[in-house]
Amino acid sequence: MTENTIIGIHHLTEKSLGHNGIVQPLLTDLYQITMAYAYWKSGKTKDISVFDLFFRKNPFQGEFTIFAGLEECLKFLKRFHYSESDIAYLRQTLPDTIDDEFFDYLSKLNTNDVTLYAVEEGSVVFPRVPLIRIEGPLIIVQLLETTLLTLVNYASLMATNAARYRMAAGDLKLLEFGLRRAQGPDGGLSASKYSYIGGFDGTSNVLAGKLFNIPVKGTHAHAYITSFTDLTELQTCTLVPKAGGEHRNLSELATNWRLKLISLFNVVSTEASDGELAALISFAIAFPDGFMALVDTYDVKRSGLLNFCAVALALNDLGYQAIGIRIDSGDLAYLSNVARHFFNEISKQYDIPWFAELMIMASNDINEETILSLNDQGHKINCFGIGTHLVTCQRQPALGCVYKMVELNGQPRIKLSQDVGKVTMPGRKDAYRLYSESGDALIDLLQKSSEEAPQVNHKVLCRHPFEESKRAYVTPSKVKKLLRICWKDGNIVGPLPSLAEIRNKVQASLKTLRPDIKRNLNPTPFKVAVSDNLYKFLHDLWLQNAPIGELS
Repeated sequence: MTENTIIGIHHLTEKSLGHNGIVQPLLTDLYQITMAYAYWKSGKTKDISVFDLFFRKNPFQGEFTIFAGLEECLKFLKRFHYSESDIAYLRQTLPDTIDDEFFDYLSKLNTNDVTLYAVEEGSVVFPRVPLIRIEGPLIIVQLLETTLLTLVNYASLMATNAARYRMAAGDLKLLEFGLRRAQGPDGGLSASKYSYIGGFDGTSNVLAGKLFNIPVKGTHAHAYITSFTDLTELQTCTLVPKAGGEHRNLSELATNWRLKLISLFNVVSTEASDGELAALISFAIAFPDGFMALVDTYDVKRSGLLNFCAVALALNDLGYQAIGIRIDSGDLAYLSNVARHFFNEISKQYDIPWFAELMIMASNDINEETILSLNDQGHKINCFGIGTHLVTCQRQPALGCVYKMVELNGQPRIKLSQDVGKVTMPGRKDAYRLYSESGDALIDLLQKSSEEAPQVNHKVLCRHPFEESKRAYVTPSKVKKLLRICWKDGNIVGPLPSLAEIRNKVQASLKTLRPDIKRNLNPTPFKVAVSDNLYKFLHDLWLQNAPIGELS
C-alpha cells in the first residue's frame, strides 16, 4: 500500500466519521448497561419501546432553542456495535455474576430494528416538543440514551448561543476564536461546527476547517509584535509589486508614510514603536494580500493605528489592499470610532476610497451583552472575534435534554412528579407547527399519532397540557409536521443536509418567529399545546397512576 493510498484512506475516514470517531457504544453511563442486563434477565428482549428526547426550558433566559446534533446521532446509529475489546472490558468491569450469554447477546446487537424520527436539524424548537422520537427493542433503545443526549445537548446549546450572537450582531461578521478556551479538543471542534451552524462566518480552528469545510480566519498574536524591537531586525525588507516588476523596499516606504502621517495623528515620532512597525512590515511582506494587524500591543491611538496605516499605505503603493485591524483591549466603541475616523481622513486626503472601508475587528472576552451595549454606544466595528463566552456557554453551561419512555408494547407510560413540569407526555405522539397567514409560527401542537393531522383553514382546539382553563382555537394557514423519519431498517433515510444547508435552515427558521419571541429582554414565550384528545388521555392516565392518599 502506497503512502498516498494511506493518506487517502485517512482522509476518507475523517470525512465519513466526522470529528466524533470516539462516539461508540461504551460512551455511555454504566447504569444503561446494568439496566440492559436486568431487562435481559427479566426476559424483556422482545419488548418494543418508544422514547422521546426533549428539553424542559429554553436556555440563556430566552424563548427559543436551535436543534442540532442530529447528523452525529445518525452516524452513531450507523456505527453502533460492541467490539471484541468492548465485550472483554465489560466482562472485567461488570460483576462476576453476569451470565456469559448476556455478553454474547451484546456482541450481536445492532440498530437494524430501530426507527428514529426527528425535527429537521437547524430548526427552532421549544420545550416539551420531542426533538427525537426513537422506537425499537427496549434494550437497544435504552442503551442509546446517554450517547444521544451528549450528542444533542451541547450541539443544540452551542448553536442556540451562536444564533443569539448572530441576532445581536446583525449583519456584522462573526468569527469563532474559542478553541484554546473550550472544554477539551472535542469541545473545541464541536464549538466550531455548531457556532458555524448558528450563524458565525468562520473559525480560527484549522482542524474544524478541514473536517467541516468551515472558512478559517485569523491574524496574529501580541507575541509576534513583541518579537521585534526595531527596524534593523528585518531580514527581508522588499516586496514585488502586485502587478509584477522589480522588488521595492516596503520598509522604506512604510517609514516615509509614517513621517507623513504624524501630523494627522497628532503624535510625536518617539511615541510610535519601531518594533511594532518592524513587526507589521514583516507580516505585510509575508501576507501582502491578507494584511490584518493587531494594533493594541502598546497604544492603539499613538502607535498601533499609525504604524498600521503607514504599512497599509506602503502596500497600496505596490498595488495591494490591506484587510484591516484587530483591537483586543480597551474601550472598543471609542477606539473603533477613532480608527474609522483616521481611515476616513486618509481615504479623503490621499484619494484611496477602499481605505475608508477597512475592517475593524474587535475581540477581548466579548459576550452577547457586550455586543448589545456596543450597539447602543455607536461603535464602528464590522467584525467580532468571540471565544470564551461563546464556546463555554458561560451564561448557561447545559441545555438539560432528557430521554423518557412514553410507550412500551403499545401501552402508554407516564412519569409523575410533584413538580408538574417534570410530568411526561405519554404515548406515541406527533408534533405540528401551525402558522398564521403572514407566515409567523403561531403554536406547536402535540397530539397522539393515531389522531388525524391538523388541516389548513380548519379550526383546531389547542390546550395547555396542565392548566384546564388555558385553551384556544387556532385556524392555521399552514401546517408543518415536525417529526420526520430519519433512520429505518439499519440505514439513514434520505440524504443528509450539508453544514451550509443546516446553517441556512437556522436563519430561515428564526425568521418565522415574531420579534417579541426573539428579543433579548423579557421575550414572549412561544406556545406549545396539546390536542383535546391528548389532554384527556394525559389526565386520565395521570389519575390512573397517581397514588390515592388516605386521611385518618
